[in-house]
Amino acid sequence: MSKADLAEAILAEVSEEQIVAMSRDVVNIPSATGEELEMACYMRSAMEEMGLEVSWQEVEEGRPNVIGRWEGRGTGKNLMFNGHMDTSNTGREPHLTGIGYKPQAVIKDGMIYGLGIYNMKGALVCYLRAVQALQRADVRLAGDVIIAAVVGEIEKTQWSEEFAGKQYRGYGVGSHYLVNHGVLPDMCILGEPTDMKLVLGHYGSLWVRLATQGPYVHTGFTTGHEKENSIRRMHDVLQAVWEWIPTWQEKTAYGNKKGVVNPGCIRAGHPWRASRTPERAEVFLDVRIPPTMPMTEARREVQNLVRTLRERYPDYGIEWETMVSVPGAEIRADHEMVKAIEANHRRITGEAPARDTVLWCSDASVLTRFGIDTVNYGPSSGPRDAEGEKVRIKTLVEVTKIYALTAAEICGAG
Repeated sequence: MSKADLAEAILAEVSEEQIVAMSRDVVNIPSATGEELEMACYMRSAMEEMGLEVSWQEVEEGRPNVIGRWEGRGTGKNLMFNGHMDTSNTGREPHLTGIGYKPQAVIKDGMIYGLGIYNMKGALVCYLRAVQALQRADVRLAGDVIIAAVVGEIEKTQWSEEFAGKQYRGYGVGSHYLVNHGVLPDMCILGEPTDMKLVLGHYGSLWVRLATQGPYVHTGFTTGHEKENSIRRMHDVLQAVWEWIPTWQEKTAYGNKKGVVNPGCIRAGHPWRASRTPERAEVFLDVRIPPTMPMTEARREVQNLVRTLRERYPDYGIEWETMVSVPGAEIRADHEMVKAIEANHRRITGEAPARDTVLWCSDASVLTRFGIDTVNYGPSSGPRDAEGEKVRIKTLVEVTKIYALTAAEICGAG
């Protein structure tokens, strides 16, 4: 069979109806970070029905990675499709009311709405249906195709005794376990929601806590000591941070982006006792790091900022710590996997995919550190809005076809 005939045979086996049915299934399974077990059971069942060799990695109690391997002849390259099962939100947030923020699939105007369809259960569906299309087309591969459904990718972390437990263990914990325990392909496709753009590089992240101290006293005794309030002191510290941010942005420019410093949380005092000044005020910063900057250098830059703050405000009792350190990741523009996706995207859609650099982070951070070349390319349909997560059915079908053709090419169909 010629390459053209083989490709047509593969594409003929991609079923929109089955993609939609499985998408409904996975969205209807709640799987917030720390609650991935039911989703893992579904993935294991689906992989077993396809005849894949299935491994069950117990990352921690009730949180397994599920790995399905379709073994080739052992003479080609091994490609992994990796996707996380945990969702960006729980579906229980009172402020997220749109249908796309709930774990219940809704089909409307050619779109599938529902929590996780965008990030990134839709990609998991595409992986499974792509491999199924290869099987039904009776393709024989030289290398292995691996589908890894992992726990704990969402950007979350434990901090202190207050925020401890499996619901806070994210930021790549599943993929760390995956590669630490022997799943080592030659390359990987991450179907993060890129709007079918080829993301060749993304930033990493350093989470930083800054704190100021102050006396804990009754409001009646604060006259003349107002500037000692830890909140007022934090106001001064934040002003200095705002002055530092433009320098950081220029220093960390990468691709078509500039670095970002985002204040993600601020805490101080006791809401049930506003008659007391807070003994401590804290701000938590997300500092984005380009893949070209070592994390040790980034931390040193923040440490220098803290030294400057302490010199400027010696009585403020400034504390700091880093809570997360996740490097960025990148892949060569001329990598064979990038070229294969690009060619197959053009074949299916009629145009070349856009390329992008993004400020969000992915498990490429983990995988590339183990020498696994990784690209982000996946299904989504524009940014989230008030309705929440959604993906066009047409996009899911097209991405499934592109994944199938790319796997056939990388793993040596013959």
